[in-house]
Amino acid sequence: MNIKNIIEEKLLEIILNVYQLKGIMLEVQENKTEFEGDFTIVTFPLVKQLKKNPETIGTELGQALTEQTELLESFNVVKGFLNVKVKNQFFIDNFSALAENFDTVEKKDSTVMVEYSSPNTNKPLHLGHIRNNLLGFSVSQILEEAGYEAIKTQIINDRGIHICKSMLAWEKFGNGETPDSTGIKGDKFVGNYYVRFDQEYKLQIAELLAQGMSEDQAKKEAPLMKEAQQMLLDWENGNEHVRNLWNEMNSWVYKGFADTYKRLGVDFDQVQYESNTYILGKDLIQEGLDKGVLYQKEDGSVWCDLTDEGLDQKLLLRSDGTSVYMTQDLGTAVERFKQNDIQKLIYTVGNEQDYHFQVLFKILGKLGYSWADQLYHLSYGMVELPNGKMKSREGTVVDADDLMQEMHNIAKTAAEELGKLENLTAEEKAENYENVGMGALKYFMLKVDPKKKMLFNPEESIDFNGNTGPFIQYTYARIQSLLAKADFEYKEVRNVSLNEYEKALVMQLANYKVVVQKAAEVLSPALIANYVYDLVKTYNSFYQSNPIMIQEDGNIKQIRLNLSDLTAKTIRKSLRLLGIETVNRM
Repeated sequence: MNIKNIIEEKLLEIILNVYQLKGIMLEVQENKTEFEGDFTIVTFPLVKQLKKNPETIGTELGQALTEQTELLESFNVVKGFLNVKVKNQFFIDNFSALAENFDTVEKKDSTVMVEYSSPNTNKPLHLGHIRNNLLGFSVSQILEEAGYEAIKTQIINDRGIHICKSMLAWEKFGNGETPDSTGIKGDKFVGNYYVRFDQEYKLQIAELLAQGMSEDQAKKEAPLMKEAQQMLLDWENGNEHVRNLWNEMNSWVYKGFADTYKRLGVDFDQVQYESNTYILGKDLIQEGLDKGVLYQKEDGSVWCDLTDEGLDQKLLLRSDGTSVYMTQDLGTAVERFKQNDIQKLIYTVGNEQDYHFQVLFKILGKLGYSWADQLYHLSYGMVELPNGKMKSREGTVVDADDLMQEMHNIAKTAAEELGKLENLTAEEKAENYENVGMGALKYFMLKVDPKKKMLFNPEESIDFNGNTGPFIQYTYARIQSLLAKADFEYKEVRNVSLNEYEKALVMQLANYKVVVQKAAEVLSPALIANYVYDLVKTYNSFYQSNPIMIQEDGNIKQIRLNLSDLTAKTIRKSLRLLGIETVNRM
């Protein structure tokens, strides 16, 4: 527990004992004012309750803290704000406890499943998938660090008309070429045929328009679209030729996805495929009809009326008996809770699907599943580049692999300009460029609150100053250099007086586990990103104001090295929660 929490708990006790008021939590802030004190306590919430002025309350609380605890060295009251100076020994004790318990995680008896990525097998992963994957993976890491068990999962959309479009285009225009014969990565290879389908389809539409057909009719009558629809029916009927082609082309895509995931640094504990799950949920329809939760129209279609929930009426089964996405999602959710002992399920999906998940959760609740209120949509905003939005059918999507390579190249150029990696081998340099480039990409993506849409600027993300991944990695590397020069070995120091910079660093280090718990609660890696940036700024102020290597007092030198070491460990752990690796030289 950090000093701030200790003060808050003591205040709760004092307010109960002195004023007989229960459960009043006063805000305790790190003191950023010119007035003496380490922490500031806001007394105003008690003014109305006690009918006293804030100065009187501040003085009474300060006196009670002094008399009833061993915490305070002194206190002062300014305009109703109680500033308290904590005894030096509490900072020393707090730091020793932090160092001793750094790797301990208090386990929670709860397992959370996190779904992310969930791509289509007709195209490679793009910029939007990068934000999705980084968010889902980071949230999983944060949950683990907060004491939960986390199961990382994805469902691959491997069937449907969009998949058939790529297959048909390859059959018609591929001339038997493969990823191996062309040297093109499998997911890109298949994606090229998805674009090719759209190009040829548009030409056919144009021809039909020229013959006087309406646009809607031309889109339906274009031979390519009719053939794609027939291919989908053949797939559903188990046509051997279509199924073999489907298996082969999907295998090319999966190999490509695996390479992208590896470079992005994300992985999965479970994978589901829509080709296996699309029939799930149909049994729930009858269950819902029997319970009166769903109703059937005269044409045989089945619906759920959610107008009483402020939503709409939702189709769950078409009149021909075929299911819709919602039906599949109902079945998949039930299946996941059957197969896994999970207490929560998080869907990492863009905010354009907000309504879909509201409906999904409501229907599951109506069907009587008690875990429906433990479903959560981690909704995030879209990612744009300085030159605008992306369109996959037109082939203008920002490819994930291309972007990662661009980040590597930008990092390489920056490192060569700084000229600090001369003594490394070519392999070590390449690893350094990769870690810095990917660190820049990941940090820039994750420092923004998930709910906000964002503009990603590759050049800006790799700046070595400011709120960026490389700036944080650089501080870590500098600490490693310092510890190596000092031939550092941790030794506990008890008898030393800490200055304001050292105290500020102890307080910031003590915030780590508090921030992790909060980030796990609100599912926001941005809290971790901004915490580690604040930690680095606090450390840099400490480093610039406190000589270490030339310090003659052995105890002072040791405590400063101890502080540096724990800062580096906290930076590394924080970055790993974001999926970012550290480097020892930059």
